Amino acid sequence: MGRDYNEIQEQWRILTKEKGIDICVIDMPLLDTLRGKDLLGTFVSDIVLQILSFVAENERTNIRQRQAEGIAAAKAKGIRCGRTPAPLPDNFDYWYKRWKSGESSCANAARNCGMAVSSFRYRAERYENV
Repeated sequence: MGRDYNEIQEQWRILTKEKGIDICVIDMPLLDTLRGKDLLGTFVSDIVLQILSFVAENERTNIRQRQAEGIAAAKAKGIRCGRTPAPLPDNFDYWYKRWKSGESSCANAARNCGMAVSSFRYRAERYENV
């Protein structure tokens, strides 16, 4: 159902309480709301769901932490992450200067460079910092 504890709990509540939907998890009979409609069955399924929700969110947090550590280690080794940027078009400098001086709109400059407007702005920002 997800990896966020509160979101899982909210979705479960909406489905089982508000919409009256019965949920049957085949490989986990403790989460079967079809059979356990009494107070004890509801209590047990809510507790099991809370534990599983906690474990899911905790695992997601650990995955993100390990991912961040891996990226930091790769950067420390000088490994570049992501796709290699395409080379700037030959006429980029010309259209960049026209755009900066107000002689051309960003859309026009991007079109003449064969780029999307967002790409043109991103590359222009990088171009300024070089």
